[in-house]
Amino acid sequence: MKPIVAIVGKPNVGKSTLFNHLIGERVAIVEDTPGVTRDRIIADAEWQNHHFTLVDTGGIELKTNNTIKRQMRAQAEIAVDMADLIVMVVDGREGMTAADEDVADMLRKNSKKVVLTVNKLDSVNLESGLYEFYNLGLGEPLPISAEQGLGLGDLLDVIIERTEPVYAEEKEEDDSLKVAVVGKPNAGKSTLVNQLIGEDRMIVSDVPGTTRDAIDSKVVHDGEAYTFIDTAGLRKKKKIYDDVERYSIIRAIAAIDRADVVLMMIDAQTGITEQDAKIAGIAHNRFIPTIFLVNKWDAIEKDDKTVLKMTKEVRNTLSFMTYAPILFISAKTGRRTGQIYSTIQHVVTQSRKRIPTPKFNEALVDFVVMKEPPSQNGRRLKIYYGSQTGIQPPTFVIFVNDGSLMHFSYKRYLENQINTTFDFDGTPFKLIIRDKKQEDN
Repeated sequence: MKPIVAIVGKPNVGKSTLFNHLIGERVAIVEDTPGVTRDRIIADAEWQNHHFTLVDTGGIELKTNNTIKRQMRAQAEIAVDMADLIVMVVDGREGMTAADEDVADMLRKNSKKVVLTVNKLDSVNLESGLYEFYNLGLGEPLPISAEQGLGLGDLLDVIIERTEPVYAEEKEEDDSLKVAVVGKPNAGKSTLVNQLIGEDRMIVSDVPGTTRDAIDSKVVHDGEAYTFIDTAGLRKKKKIYDDVERYSIIRAIAAIDRADVVLMMIDAQTGITEQDAKIAGIAHNRFIPTIFLVNKWDAIEKDDKTVLKMTKEVRNTLSFMTYAPILFISAKTGRRTGQIYSTIQHVVTQSRKRIPTPKFNEALVDFVVMKEPPSQNGRRLKIYYGSQTGIQPPTFVIFVNDGSLMHFSYKRYLENQINTTFDFDGTPFKLIIRDKKQEDN
């Protein structure tokens, strides 16, 4: 197991900037605003073929009554407990503060190995701002500038010196199923992920927009490995007031891009909205299997027609995603969340389905017989043959005499026939129309 290195400190000392530099990519959101990183962000890092797991945390404020700040502190404390080595970051420009002393006291009580790192020191004052931090009693302070990349090699040397080495010839391939959890703010995404993985991995709050980064959580269920990606709530553009929110949307879209399955959270209390349709459309346009989760179902007054009514509302608003299953759940109580894993397996199996070419062409002949292809200016569309060329999503190519003669309504007819004949319930698929002369060329 790789050693775990947690980066901690009070808010706005440059922890996320340091995290990004050490792992070599921009994973944590960086903004000059205290409290931007809220959950634990975890990524693999490597230095001189020594591999370790790096954990970024939100700023620790021990003396606060703010609910979210207290949860941020709890998340940081979990990171400290699980870590083999702590990198405490302080601000060399600001100097030592009472908040730094509070964090240092917490770390001393924990009895973990600590590397004290003084950040925001440029090449001119790289060492002059160190001396007062000896008073924290955490050993010799190490000067760095995370933003400029100064002193990071020395820091990495200390990290590998103070942790058990783990070497790897090559990076292990992650073959877990990637499941992105998306939806509007406060739809219950983090609560659901916590329920599915069985631990309080995400900060859960009634305040919309609590999750800002896309957070990966790995779990094994019934022998299958899953990576759940909890994303920031997507808001309408006119409601995006700051850069942090904009970064979060980019992360959510990026999370969908690398997902095998999308769990689309719908708040049963507010009902399906136009914004829900836009979010779902991101997954649909990328041909990613999607499962609609109508959450907070326990808070709804129900009769024998409530499920039917909500199902009809979802299907009408999201009519372009008739393939997507709908589950009615309560992430808070866990009710019916057990169905999610089996549904994920179903849609993934569907997305990997292959149709033999002879069987597909037999069906294609029947489709043409049932409904004659369209004609235009005396020229009729001729369909020659087709085949499946890929999976995830299932992709079909049909060769014709002239693709410009393929009216969108006839293409929709073919899509519906393919879906019905070969049962692609649960997954979208691609249908590509190609001129035969293109293939000949």
